[in-house]
Amino acid sequence: MALPECPALPLLLSLLFLPLGLPVLGTPARLICDSRVLERYILEAKEAENVTMGCADGCSLSENITVPDTKVNFYAWRRMEVGQQAVEVWQGLALLSEAILRSQALLANSSQPSDTLRLHVDKAVSGLRSLTSLLRAMGVQREAVLPPDAASAAPLRTFTVDTLCKLFRIYSNFLRGKLKLYTGEACRRGDR
Repeated sequence: MALPECPALPLLLSLLFLPLGLPVLGTPARLICDSRVLERYILEAKEAENVTMGCADGCSLSENITVPDTKVNFYAWRRMEVGQQAVEVWQGLALLSEAILRSQALLANSSQPSDTLRLHVDKAVSGLRSLTSLLRAMGVQREAVLPPDAASAAPLRTFTVDTLCKLFRIYSNFLRGKLKLYTGEACRRGDR
C-alpha cells in the first residue's frame, strides 16, 4: 500500500529544522517566497515585543546597542537599484543579528534574567540565522556587492536602543518592512 503524497511535507520539515539553525538539505532557494515562512518569523518577533512591553522599564539593557534604522521611504525604495536594496537589507540583517547576539550575552551576564526573556532572545538568534541562510540561498549576499562603477551606497542609518522592548520593536519592524519589501520584489521578479 502506497503512502499518500503530501506536497507540503518538504516545507513543514524545513520549518522544523530552520529554527534549530541546522542546514536543511534540499531547501529550495524560493522557500522565503512562501509568505507563511516570513510571517512565522514576524509573528515570533511581535510576540517577543509584546512580552517585553510588559516588563519593568522595557527590560533595560546594561548598555546601548546599535541597531539599523527601519524607516522606509517607499518612494525612494522603489527607485533604488536591486543591488542597493540588497545592501540595505543584508547590512541591516547583519547589524540586527549582532544586536540580538549582544543582548543574549548581556542577559547571560544578568543577575536575574527571566527564562521567558531568554527564550525570546534565543528564538530571535535562531530566527535571524535561518533568515540569513534563506537570503544567502536566494542570492542576496551576491546582489549586495555593488559593482565598482556603481554609485556608492549610502551608509546604513543606525541608532541605539537601551531596552529589549525597543530592540524587539526594531526586529519586528525590520522584518515587516525592508525584509518583506525586498523578498516580495525578488520573488515577483521570479529570478530567485
